[in-house]
Amino acid sequence: MSRNALTRRSFARLCWAAASLAALPPAARAAPFPERIAVIDYGLAEALMLIGVTPIAVMSAEDWKIWVVEPPLPPTVADLGASVEPNFERLAALKPDLILTTSYVAMAEPTLRRIAPVERLTVHGNEEGYDPLKRSVEVTRRLGQLTGREAEAARAVAAFDSEIAALGERLRPRFTRPLLFLSFLDPRHVRVYGRKGLYGDVLARLGLSNAWAGEGNSWGFATVGIEDLAEVGEATCVAIEPVAPDIWPALARSPLWRELPFVREGRVATMPASLMFGTLPSALRFARLLDRLAVDGAA
Repeated sequence: MSRNALTRRSFARLCWAAASLAALPPAARAAPFPERIAVIDYGLAEALMLIGVTPIAVMSAEDWKIWVVEPPLPPTVADLGASVEPNFERLAALKPDLILTTSYVAMAEPTLRRIAPVERLTVHGNEEGYDPLKRSVEVTRRLGQLTGREAEAARAVAAFDSEIAALGERLRPRFTRPLLFLSFLDPRHVRVYGRKGLYGDVLARLGLSNAWAGEGNSWGFATVGIEDLAEVGEATCVAIEPVAPDIWPALARSPLWRELPFVREGRVATMPASLMFGTLPSALRFARLLDRLAVDGAA
């Protein structure tokens, strides 16, 4: 091969540079790949970190420790404020090379594009062909292409597949009943996670049964009354934290709650939060937390 021939990696670098040159600030034009990446979505931020790239800024960084938890967000990452109202002045001052968004914040993109190139990578809330786990893999690979870290992305996907397979082997004998995952909105209403969301996708990959067969929205959940949980039958119930401190005392006084089969038979547990709108790191955290879960009478 001629020493002047382009390798695939070199060609990718040239393509990125050609597509982005006009929009990038002068200081960034010499870089073949974007190095200063701001992210307006938790799931994209954790996927970026999965392949070894730390974002310079994330929306709602202060709440990361509540909803994402792991991996921990480095203290160097700037907080851009609420996702629906990003702090444009702070973002512009950071001089990003690239901004990652989703369709959820599409209205902000015209303003964001005046600051830096924008790449929209939507995983959740897509009505057509909704498959968040598959889409998370695609997004991970795409981020590898954007950052010149295709090999790291491929290794991350392979590691995810391997660990999920091992967890499934361990969990299937332990959880023979269908699993009902919910979040309490108040003592009378819950958000239940169906088969189309990230939790449902992970359960399917683990070979476990999701107890909620009802319809869900394009984000993978449905809001129902406590009385609707009677239809799930012989399930094991797992409440996702955080649970407000007044919920359990109120439920203890509720005849509707006390008469549910999984409550009567002691098949109720709580599990720490994992991001239901996340990508591969949150999917794996969900599976690992399930592996740590102990439920009396779960089988």
